[in-house]
Amino acid sequence: MDLKLVGKTALVFGGSKGIGKGIGAALAAEGVSVALVARTQATLDDTVAEIKSRGGHAFPFAADLGRWETVERAISSVREQVGPIDILVNNSGGPPPSGAAGVGPDVWTSQFQAMVLALFRITDLLLPAMRERKWGRILNVASLSVIEPLPGLGISNTLRSAVVGWAKTLANEVARDGITVNTLLPGVIATDRMIQLNRATAERQGIPLEDAIKRTASSVPVGRLGTPEEFGAVAAFLASPLASYVTGSLIRIDGGLIRSV
Repeated sequence: MDLKLVGKTALVFGGSKGIGKGIGAALAAEGVSVALVARTQATLDDTVAEIKSRGGHAFPFAADLGRWETVERAISSVREQVGPIDILVNNSGGPPPSGAAGVGPDVWTSQFQAMVLALFRITDLLLPAMRERKWGRILNVASLSVIEPLPGLGISNTLRSAVVGWAKTLANEVARDGITVNTLLPGVIATDRMIQLNRATAERQGIPLEDAIKRTASSVPVGRLGTPEEFGAVAAFLASPLASYVTGSLIRIDGGLIRSV
């Protein structure tokens, strides 16, 4: 299927590995010029080289969502080197495992800055040009925890939900400008983050990491972990003109993991 994305531009945060890399690669395969942002330059360069080896157009920009000055500088460079952005992928890293109680105010503040406020500010920087062109796509990567809070992820459960409320409100405000805003909810996708969470579970339960991962996979109705490529395929469709009537939605990419309707 031709997603009619040739010639579009995208800005993908967390784009050097995992879900962000999967989204960036899927968009590049559809003819999108992709600006990838992440903290580590070497990892970014490797991902960009991989996409280019497949004939795609990709550009690396190092920045840290927890340090706004680096994000602002990266966006300025993206505009100069890639041009106006049509597709924004707000994809922040996850916080350390924790409960909801007993989290220090400094931790709440730093995680809010990186996981929530930075995404709001990035979007506000790019929205005016999207509105002027009467076309834009904003994709937010959150978590299934906004539907069913996950044990041991108190910070993530809380802050991801804030992004969902903001995204739904924003979707209604910009819909008539030709801009869609959707939030993607990953299940257990085979990423470094998934391994980190399973390692924490394995340590708590005193079992090998491999057993924890197998247990996680067996809990999914399709019987396996998802892949960044599968996640990226859904994101690419939602970023396309073909999905122009989909906005303000929560899209589960979870192999049926959440049982509720």
